[in-house]
Amino acid sequence: MIWQERVLVFLLRFSGALMLLAFGAIFLPVDWMAATHRWLGLGDFPVAPIVDYLTRSISALYGVYGGLCILVAGNVRRYAPVIFYLIVMGLVFGVLMLGIDFYAGLPTYWSAGEGPLIIGTSLVLLLLLRSVPRE
Repeated sequence: MIWQERVLVFLLRFSGALMLLAFGAIFLPVDWMAATHRWLGLGDFPVAPIVDYLTRSISALYGVYGGLCILVAGNVRRYAPVIFYLIVMGLVFGVLMLGIDFYAGLPTYWSAGEGPLIIGTSLVLLLLLRSVPRE
């Protein structure tokens, strides 16, 4: 295994493990979500069924995505086309999140830490994937 392949596997597993942690947020009490929301400087947390649904469903989606990252890290040569798709979607998602963050009026620290991080990580993964031999 070449070093780029080892780094790719590590990054997929690491980011996948971080995203798996989102499963825990599905079960957070609304009071905890509201306290975190205030602590982040986002004001009062809107308490409504749609907000509850969206916060929990996006946590579930991140967890599912994290599990997929760990799955494909098990054989990056075999799953190279899937990893390429995930990378392209990561780039698109990062750009979309940057736009959504600005449109929603989120603080600069939030916008700077979300979209650009997703885009940067996706670019690093793309460079690493290009070096990995295919099956």
